[in-house]
Amino acid sequence: MRDPTADHRADVFAANRARGRIALAVAAGGGVTRPRHVAEEGSLRVRFPGTRAYGLEAVTVNTAGGIAGGDHFDIAISVEEGARLTVTTTAAEKVYRSLGPAAEVDLRLTVNAEATLFWLPQETILFDRARLRRTIEVDVAAGARLVLAEAIVFGRTAMGESVEQGSLFDRWRVRCGGRLRFAETVRLDGAVAEALRHRAVAAGAVAVATVLMQPGDETALAAVRAADVRGEVAASAWNGLLVARIVAKEAMWLRHDLTAVLFAVGVPLPRLWVN
Repeated sequence: MRDPTADHRADVFAANRARGRIALAVAAGGGVTRPRHVAEEGSLRVRFPGTRAYGLEAVTVNTAGGIAGGDHFDIAISVEEGARLTVTTTAAEKVYRSLGPAAEVDLRLTVNAEATLFWLPQETILFDRARLRRTIEVDVAAGARLVLAEAIVFGRTAMGESVEQGSLFDRWRVRCGGRLRFAETVRLDGAVAEALRHRAVAAGAVAVATVLMQPGDETALAAVRAADVRGEVAASAWNGLLVARIVAKEAMWLRHDLTAVLFAVGVPLPRLWVN
């Protein structure tokens, strides 16, 4: 027999979860990039602080003030032919402890011919016992340019916090010219701190990042490997794709190294990163 009290608690919990959606399309015209379509729902917003010589900058805002278990956010961005777009966030996104279900984030990026997208959100910070399930689906047309950078920090070390337990499911699929070029799924479940201590995972680091660049060649690879970093950075390039991995003992070191890698490959930083 079902417990009506438990059912009521579950209904109340579900009703108080944050939902958010952004659908954004930008187009080129007259030598500049402008929003062509903007749709916002729930707690997600997108703002445009001003034009820049190389294109448009968009800033996503989560008015919920963070991500908790059971929240669901959906972001779809399309950069139309010849347009240039940089996307960042107002601040590091915090994923709080979950009492049960995982928070879900679904990201879909489309970069059309001769277009450029720099996806450069600030760090995602996981709290102890946070549960995050994220999927990233990317379609890049032939002749387009993509730089996708995602950083995750396990606990606010400056506040004396760490992540002992939790769950992270992070699935990336990148298609170039209609063909699957990069597929990766990261899963940490349970004893996260113990897993991060393994040398083959993070060797005790608590801040990690991945930078994916299309196209990426040996020249870009050499620049990344020559970057002045404080932690550890490894990079590979194959079939026109470049991927760099960054691990660091502190979040501030990760930001330094991520900035160094982006600078090395000629990516202009969002103003919120440097202001």
